[in-house]
Amino acid sequence: MPNILAIGFDPHTIPGFDPAPVAAGIKQGSKAFAELGLTEDLFLIDFEELDGRAQAKLVEKLESRQYDAVLIGGGIRKGSGLLELFQTVVNLVHWHQPDAAIAFNESPSDSPDWVLKALEQKRKS
Repeated sequence: MPNILAIGFDPHTIPGFDPAPVAAGIKQGSKAFAELGLTEDLFLIDFEELDGRAQAKLVEKLESRQYDAVLIGGGIRKGSGLLELFQTVVNLVHWHQPDAAIAFNESPSDSPDWVLKALEQKRKS
């Protein structure tokens, strides 16, 4: 059973943002992971911890077990002013999970599709 780490923002911590649609998408994606037989760990970044605390917590999570794939959510790479965070997250994943496939998604609900594609790419490499 493949182990997946999904990294994204905790939608409840983003100022001035309606968390309901993203929270529903995360729940739908998690359900789909389970139905596919994939073990998902969620790592949701608190928007108020972008001062470095989130990065330290992410390193701890990445070192806690081996993952077959790591998914980096769209909010981290699409958000205005978040390029440095995105680069940091990609590098931390690369350094601490060098054997994991890296996946990106369009929305939380399509995360399993992109993880499966990344796992297939890894298998073929």
